[in-house]
Amino acid sequence: MDSVDLEVLKSSVRWLDEGHRALLVTVVKTWGSSPRPEGAMLVVRDDGLVVGSVSGGCIEDDLIDRVRREGIGIDKPEAVKYGITAEEAHRFGLPCGGTIQLALEPLSEASGIRTLLDTVERGELVARTLDMATGVATLGPASATDGVYFDDAQLLTIHGPRYRMLVIGAGQLSRYLCQIAVGLDYHVTVCDPREEYTDTWAVPGTTLVRTMPDDTVLDMKLDERCAVIALTHDPKLDDLALMEALKTRAFYVGALGSRRNNAARRERLKEFDLSDAELARLHGPVGIYIGSRTPPEIAVSILAEVTAAKNGVSLPTLLQVEGAKAAREIAAGAGSTCDV
Repeated sequence: MDSVDLEVLKSSVRWLDEGHRALLVTVVKTWGSSPRPEGAMLVVRDDGLVVGSVSGGCIEDDLIDRVRREGIGIDKPEAVKYGITAEEAHRFGLPCGGTIQLALEPLSEASGIRTLLDTVERGELVARTLDMATGVATLGPASATDGVYFDDAQLLTIHGPRYRMLVIGAGQLSRYLCQIAVGLDYHVTVCDPREEYTDTWAVPGTTLVRTMPDDTVLDMKLDERCAVIALTHDPKLDDLALMEALKTRAFYVGALGSRRNNAARRERLKEFDLSDAELARLHGPVGIYIGSRTPPEIAVSILAEVTAAKNGVSLPTLLQVEGAKAAREIAAGAGSTCDV
């Protein structure tokens, strides 16, 4: 789930504990263009204070104004639509032709928001089913591929870490990369059997394992919502992870290194009986070309490429490190092979 939506749950619990009433608003359906996906949430406190987002801002303004004028005037959940006409789409700041349907839920003990928050903070993926007639919500098991379901009688939403990331290596670059990845809502596992690195690892929100990388990949049972990034520069560790990860359905598998090292790595991996199609899935040199030099900049470069892959965006060759550097060399008439 989105980190913004996690803040919505935290604020909801805190405001209820403080004695406020609160209205939870969830995007349940969209038609045409929409700035926020189905399942996005915000919560409005009884004095109009708001956390979260369901649109570009104007729908939030309308909800806040309604609560300030009328209070939270409903006792049971109800559904509302915005942007049905062209005039409403313009008024509420929706893209042309966009329509959005929201579930408005006055929070109470029956909502089970505290239990939901506790479950999410334990790193569990959970489905929440809201009975629109009674306001009673129940929790159950969920799959990472499940989506929002709404049929006017029930609303089912998925909460928790949908995407996982396995990082091989607990060095300095991994620290910066993992900090950002946690902010992007990945459930991050860092694998490094080297004590000299793991003994000083201290990145909140990550899980550290000291097992061998190939065993870790197998244990994690990677699926299409997983990314694997090898950052040690040590073939004895990186190659072990890659040879297993490339056989899985992970949406992204990448490794740090120069173009020369990447070519050598591909030759080594052929010895593990990987097919050409499996080798073609390897991102390397990892990241997009932004002229990055420092560990934080390199982390941004890598996660930009991961984000593009996650969102199904195919990057042009000139944005990829290998293509961009080759183009620069041709333009400059130089033969530099230095990569970062």
